[in-house]
Amino acid sequence: MAKDNKKQVEQITDMEVDFAQWYTDVCKKAELIDYSSVKGMFILRPLGYAIWENVQKGLDAEFKKTGHENVYLPMLIPESLLEKEKDHVDGFAPECAWVTMGGSEVLEERLCIRPTSETLFCELYSNIIQSWRDLPKLYNQWCSVLRWEKTSRPFLRHREFLWQEGHTMHATAEEAVEETHRMLNIYADFCEQVLAMPVVKGRKTDKEKFSGAEDTYTIECMMHDRKALQSGTSHYFGDGFARAFDITFTDKNNKQSYPHQTSWGVSTRIIGGIIMTHGDNNGLKLPPRIAPTQVMVIPIAQHKPGVIEAAEGLVSRLSGAGFRVKTDVSDQSPGWKFAEYEMKGVPLRLEIGPKDIENGQCVLVRRDNGEKSFVPLSELEETVAKTLDDIHDAMYQKAKQNLLDHTYPAHSLEEAKQLQAEHGGFIKTMWCGELECELRMKEEAGMSSRCIPFEQENLGDTCPICGKPAKHMIYWGVAY
Repeated sequence: MAKDNKKQVEQITDMEVDFAQWYTDVCKKAELIDYSSVKGMFILRPLGYAIWENVQKGLDAEFKKTGHENVYLPMLIPESLLEKEKDHVDGFAPECAWVTMGGSEVLEERLCIRPTSETLFCELYSNIIQSWRDLPKLYNQWCSVLRWEKTSRPFLRHREFLWQEGHTMHATAEEAVEETHRMLNIYADFCEQVLAMPVVKGRKTDKEKFSGAEDTYTIECMMHDRKALQSGTSHYFGDGFARAFDITFTDKNNKQSYPHQTSWGVSTRIIGGIIMTHGDNNGLKLPPRIAPTQVMVIPIAQHKPGVIEAAEGLVSRLSGAGFRVKTDVSDQSPGWKFAEYEMKGVPLRLEIGPKDIENGQCVLVRRDNGEKSFVPLSELEETVAKTLDDIHDAMYQKAKQNLLDHTYPAHSLEEAKQLQAEHGGFIKTMWCGELECELRMKEEAGMSSRCIPFEQENLGDTCPICGKPAKHMIYWGVAY
């Protein structure tokens, strides 16, 4: 069976050989996803969906702590409603999918399958906001959206994908801007404290901001292959949508005012980020706080008396202590099971056999580094809790080191171009703020702007692209 174990691992292409194929192999072989009969639309298998459920559960709890309520709006948007905000509709027009028939009848007006729901929320808010007492409105929606992408990749780019979209209305610009930062910080904390993914927080350039937004804020993460992944965004809309949809309220001075709007979202692409931040050539490597199964108990020599019962007893103990734990008592060999649950990213494997029972112990094996330790059964719960926390910390530190090691300052366009070609990663430079220089960096160095980070550094006084006075320090990179 050792041969079968080796074969199981060899089904995954080494990331050093072909990172894109490695990624696809992990998605497929770890049974996260499958292909459907519609191009660009994927099936989330139980493990993939369970990860999303844990993301949803964690974020939803944080949203509710800050006073947000969940709602659900229709999936179809009348064309006339969508066109009320011109910049917004122009930004999404190439990706819109339209319903033109209802049953056997041609519809009087085309209906867009939602690519996002700003216009629907505005229609709602125009009906329910009249006074300053109605504000703020702090709503969130968990749903799917449809964007007719030309190319697709599992989790990273689906035509239909799952996400949450928060849409809020506020009496003042200051309150709305505060909301956008608060939600971005929730995303950043969740990535770092739950997903073990370090982030760079900042503001998008005007070129890269969301259609219709005054400002877009982002968290950018670095993957194993040193490419960037935009992992969550928060947008400040000002009162542009409110004016377009004639949403007004009577303020405290008894004057008619326009409310200020935000939106913010995280999607299933974050699962792709987890895979590409932490995975290895044996497959998926899940951070313990998001893993659907945190501990897998494997009975050794399970045909011998008392072994299966001992394994099930450990499951009962750990489950009772609040851990997500399973056992595998199938007739597959232990070696096959080891490889299977390594591939599926279970953070901690627990082995127990006749000798372990006799010695009052079990074997713990960490997925992140393969480390084995013998643990007295009397100390099981405490040791498992500590080990899972240690695994999270180690995974975060490894990802953080990857970010630090592959972020490079550059003082000229040629240096930025050379650094990206030789090392990949994030290149940080000063920038004048001009679109012409942003486009030139993309054209000559192949890098898009990732963000203007909140934590600014002074790398010089001039823009390395044009030589004009610099306004900001900015991060560039190749992104998914």
